[in-house]
Amino acid sequence: MSLRAAIIALLLTLVGVAVAPAAAQVTQLPVPKITWRVENQFRFFTDAADTEVHRATFLALPPADQLQRPILAAEQALSIRHENGWAETMFRDTCWNTRTNRFECKEVRDYINPQSHRVTLQIDNIDEAAGLTCTWLTAPRGGPVRGDAVVQACSEQAHFDIPYPDGAAVSVEIGGREVANVDVKVHDLLIVGMGDSFASGEGNPDIPVRFSRDRSADYGTRSDSGDLTGYPARVGAWKQIGDKPFIDENARWLDQGCHRSLYSHQLRAALQLSIEDDHRAVTYVGVACSGSEVTYGLFLNYAGNEWVPHPADMSQISAVASAQCDQHDAPMQDLPEAYHMDGTIPELKGGLVLRKCDPLNARRIDLMMVSIGGNDVGFSRLLANSVLSDESTLRMLGGWFGQVHSLDDASLGLEALILRYKSLNRAIHYLLHIPWEQSDRVLLTAYPGMALQGDGVSTCPDGVEGMDVLPDFQLSETKLRVGTWIADKLNTAMKEAADHYEWTFVDGHRREFVGRGLCAGTTYDGANIADDLRLPRKTADGWRPYNPADYRAYIPRQRWFRTPNDAFMTGNFHVAASLMQKALKLNALAWFQLVLASTYSGAFHPTAEGQAAIADAVVHKARGVLAKYGQGAERPLLAPDLPEASIGLH
Repeated sequence: MSLRAAIIALLLTLVGVAVAPAAAQVTQLPVPKITWRVENQFRFFTDAADTEVHRATFLALPPADQLQRPILAAEQALSIRHENGWAETMFRDTCWNTRTNRFECKEVRDYINPQSHRVTLQIDNIDEAAGLTCTWLTAPRGGPVRGDAVVQACSEQAHFDIPYPDGAAVSVEIGGREVANVDVKVHDLLIVGMGDSFASGEGNPDIPVRFSRDRSADYGTRSDSGDLTGYPARVGAWKQIGDKPFIDENARWLDQGCHRSLYSHQLRAALQLSIEDDHRAVTYVGVACSGSEVTYGLFLNYAGNEWVPHPADMSQISAVASAQCDQHDAPMQDLPEAYHMDGTIPELKGGLVLRKCDPLNARRIDLMMVSIGGNDVGFSRLLANSVLSDESTLRMLGGWFGQVHSLDDASLGLEALILRYKSLNRAIHYLLHIPWEQSDRVLLTAYPGMALQGDGVSTCPDGVEGMDVLPDFQLSETKLRVGTWIADKLNTAMKEAADHYEWTFVDGHRREFVGRGLCAGTTYDGANIADDLRLPRKTADGWRPYNPADYRAYIPRQRWFRTPNDAFMTGNFHVAASLMQKALKLNALAWFQLVLASTYSGAFHPTAEGQAAIADAVVHKARGVLAKYGQGAERPLLAPDLPEASIGLH
């Protein structure tokens, strides 16, 4: 069929004139249709190409994975393709300004309240499209009668800035006649993440530490354990541990002070919700900080675990309120009575000052993800009780996160946490303007169990596997059972709080961590490096059991929790020698750098795969919440043929 005949047949079909098959010898042509998608669905990434990496990875997954475990499956696929993890090329190009600690983007004036979205459109169902010329026309809703006009080959995609929130009508003409039109209206969600180290992504730096193939590092001598020599050494021109070239090779984070990374389950969940709908964009505000409690962190200023030149200058609640105002200044308000619960939360009594955005200026929060409570009950200190040997120097010094906790201490912490959740609930509604009748927009995420073996009942046995980085570590199964019992009590308390305040409780991931805890791995020669529980050490015979330069932090492994050995090999956090000598008064205790390198580097926290599994559970719940409020996926990129009963994590 000639080009002229095709155009005539197309136009006659569109105006309802039948073409006699016998005379024209053509078949009925399909109706032209315009399809479109948001170019950069995850607006936190300033480069649309970074979002596209995740979108393309998602689209390449099998249908079942797209629906059931999209983030975990994508993480495993990406980690195989990117030797040092996918985040190392993306974490600098975001809308988080590390100097101002604000959500600001390059070349984007309004991050929180976008004025428009760039969209890509194409026209389908036109024969011989390469030889036709299309005129694309836009008519913004609530604006001028006609907007932009573009003339180009019909085979080419068109790109327009579509006003938000009103959208625009887009039409296509061929030969002066309209052949297709569509209403383009982007659904932009504001998704917020708050919480502690499990929310920040602790243990998973955007750029992990790299190790030399030849050099080794020594950490001095301890009277109770002898020489601490033959440790993996970083690459670089450093001369001694803690000098400037050494510190310059520290792991790098999206937020250095808070150890917040792109691997955070909150960010991954928000990212997934954006890319699974062509017509959706997500504006993400993540403020989680490692070490946070409900009091110090969410309500009161907390700068994080690592010293940085520009630490956070407001609490997480204030940071979210400030972000809601965007170009408006969220004023500080003295709120002494509302949150200390009649003096039962003494930390919040007297002079509590928080930011609050005027409801008229505050952008509505569509989803709020919260992970908080573990530090409030002193779980890390209870954990110290489980993994420090009775003869440990660290135990005598009071652990590494403060005083070692007992069961009674943790029980008191649980009682206090209930009141703290009540204060948090008030702040979410009064300060951040989530309507009371929409409380289920708040997603409280449970902590996964870190020590259950494959049977789902027994815990990790006594031993030092995964912990031989420091002689103080020795796992006690008996003490770990106590910690597991407290963890279950914490989970119950969190669920009861969520039920009481009508928050959405996310715990579907907990069963996925069974058999993937601290002791999941091997210790035999020839083991997969990723699953090897041992720390490489250099002897006269060379590196055993593997060369540290071959370690990869983000390749798939059975273990979804960082052991102290894993933390040393991934984060390897050290402080400057001058700080060790002056501020910490530890001039003769070089071995204390080992404590930092194996604990403050993310020990006992989920790996990137673990974070992804948590994110899948969050997304599953979030989909239901959004659908309830008419914000479900309009053009979902999910497998349509799977029954609802099959949705779950496996």
